[in-house]
Amino acid sequence: MGKAKSKKSSSGFIGRWFKRLFIVGLLLAIIAAIAIGIFVSIARSELQSFEELKQSPNGQMIRVRAADGTIIQTLGPSFGRWLSIEDIPVNMKDAMVAVEDRRFEYHYGVDPIGIARSFYERYQEGRFTQGGSTITQQLARNLFLNNNRNFRRKIREMILATAMETKFSKEQILELYLNKVYFGGGAYGVDAASRTFFDHSATELSLAESAIIAGLVKAPSNYSPTADAQAAIDRASVVVEVMQDAGMITAAQANEVKPAEVKLAADKPQNSVRYFTDYALPLLDNLIDETEKPIDVWTTIDLRMQRAATTAIRSNVPRGVQGALVSIDRDGAVLAMVGGADYVASNYNRAVTSVRQPGSSWKLFVYLTALEAGLRPDDEVIDEPVEISGWVPRNSGDRYAGNITLKTAFTFSKNTIAAQIGNEFGTSTIASMARRMGISTPINTSPSMVLGTSEARVIEMVRAYAIVGNEGRDVEPYFITKVTTIDNDILYQHRKPASKQILEDWVAGGITELMANAVEVGTGRAAQIGRPTAGKTGTTSSNKDGWFLGFSSGITTGVWMGRDDAKPVSGLEGGSSPARAFSSYMRVAVSGRPASQFVIVEYPEREEDEGLAFGDDENSLFIDENGLPIEGPPELGIEGVIEVAEPEILDEGWIDRVLGRPSSDLDDPIEPNVPEQSTPPPEQAIRSESIDDLLNEPQ
Repeated sequence: MGKAKSKKSSSGFIGRWFKRLFIVGLLLAIIAAIAIGIFVSIARSELQSFEELKQSPNGQMIRVRAADGTIIQTLGPSFGRWLSIEDIPVNMKDAMVAVEDRRFEYHYGVDPIGIARSFYERYQEGRFTQGGSTITQQLARNLFLNNNRNFRRKIREMILATAMETKFSKEQILELYLNKVYFGGGAYGVDAASRTFFDHSATELSLAESAIIAGLVKAPSNYSPTADAQAAIDRASVVVEVMQDAGMITAAQANEVKPAEVKLAADKPQNSVRYFTDYALPLLDNLIDETEKPIDVWTTIDLRMQRAATTAIRSNVPRGVQGALVSIDRDGAVLAMVGGADYVASNYNRAVTSVRQPGSSWKLFVYLTALEAGLRPDDEVIDEPVEISGWVPRNSGDRYAGNITLKTAFTFSKNTIAAQIGNEFGTSTIASMARRMGISTPINTSPSMVLGTSEARVIEMVRAYAIVGNEGRDVEPYFITKVTTIDNDILYQHRKPASKQILEDWVAGGITELMANAVEVGTGRAAQIGRPTAGKTGTTSSNKDGWFLGFSSGITTGVWMGRDDAKPVSGLEGGSSPARAFSSYMRVAVSGRPASQFVIVEYPEREEDEGLAFGDDENSLFIDENGLPIEGPPELGIEGVIEVAEPEILDEGWIDRVLGRPSSDLDDPIEPNVPEQSTPPPEQAIRSESIDDLLNEPQ
């Protein structure tokens, strides 16, 4: 009896403790529920409205497009318009729910079954293979919390998710989620993801594309189709399987999905095109006021030409030397820009920021001044040593040709003639001409300024040459053609400015004649492209800078090369690497355009005393119709028609007769080449120049 009583007493004791524990647990659960309810209620009261959450920005997204519409750069955290739940394709909604929260329609923000399944998988696999967070929890985390993995944040996430379920409908929660979640590549929201990876709106998503996007949420960087296409395809296949398992699509539909055949948006250039976009985008501050809505920036850059420009610089720039190229159309549209040999190595834009001495390419302004003052290409000038206020300019190789035409002087870049023009018409007049042509940098007015000792920017020099190529009308470089919103509303549209005549057309035509001859037979021969081209070389003191600027078929291009520290570069001359880079680029740039002939100039009548040659005309060389020296004057035929004597063979004997020297002179060693611009030398004796010297003179 005692044992039975003891057993009964023990059983009752245990029962009472279980009962007490149950009651305590129940009370704790009730208290916890009340506390959670209070927290949820507080959280709910503090939640913004649905419309307010829709308006909260992720930050402005800017897409930069080339002239043909290709996206070349994307900036900001998102680009996409808000899509209502009705506008999002069913496939996209189903794919997201299937892979992220299959029980989305049945829970209240937190899914106990999903959590239990997650822990069971953890027990089975030894690690968490799937998360227990619902779509609502993920949304709460994205909107209000950070990604720290700790218990406190998880509790807050659950409270916020529950509060959201009590305040918003399932459709509203899914709409917020699909428009706010991060999909990688800087894209927040399904429309942003669609535009980023497929270059079209999310309203047009196919089942395969929807599967790819839905698969990104788990690990955006790992499954990004632009980073790892195969990983994205494999993940999309998993999404399709899950959709089939959930009954959202049939087996036949699943078999038709081919993620590997999805066409992705083209890769965005990350090298030299960034020189262009880095310069163009800050210009938006002066063009539009929109700072929140996503925008498309349509630019002038031609990607085919940009690639050719990049190749031209990289292929021709000497080792250890930088290069820059700017190319603009006749209306000012910047077609290509390269600011350095490698953007990744150096993003300093030498095309628009760096100021360097232009050397003899500055003679554009010198000869424009001369032409405008009344000189003509066929006027005679004397190439001889001169001294101006203590400055003694030197020709390359200290070679002097005596009496030559203005055209020949420009063709072979005679420094002494440029110096005489500056002395005759005034360096301040030349400086004013440069200002008129768009040069904004400081300009000195010392006698040596005619050789390009004042510094200038590449883009401004290109503009000046483009004005000449545009028959004297102003050319203002521009980079942006229009700016639109995501809904194609135009915020800005480039308008061509009123035409402004900077030069008389005959002045522009005259300098074009000179530059065309420089490319045909002079210092710029390496810049030839197989069609009419006009241009000018430039080389500075000690070969620190090399330039070539010119135009053909409506496109004007300037090339600069040199070291950032302005140290000399052995062998660098405007007629070498820069001219070759110009030729390489322009052959591509003008392809597809008709070859245009330069306008034949009709000069206005002038007074008899205008256009006189500098110096004496004795011992002059006569020039044929190609601007080359010939022996003796042209003969007058019937009715005064000029008959050019048949030229003799240009052998050593001919040179002896023309120059009046014994044949032994030809055995003298040839002096080494020197740059166009140099410091004042000692006074030199006059040396006549042979045709070979003229044709082989470096610039």
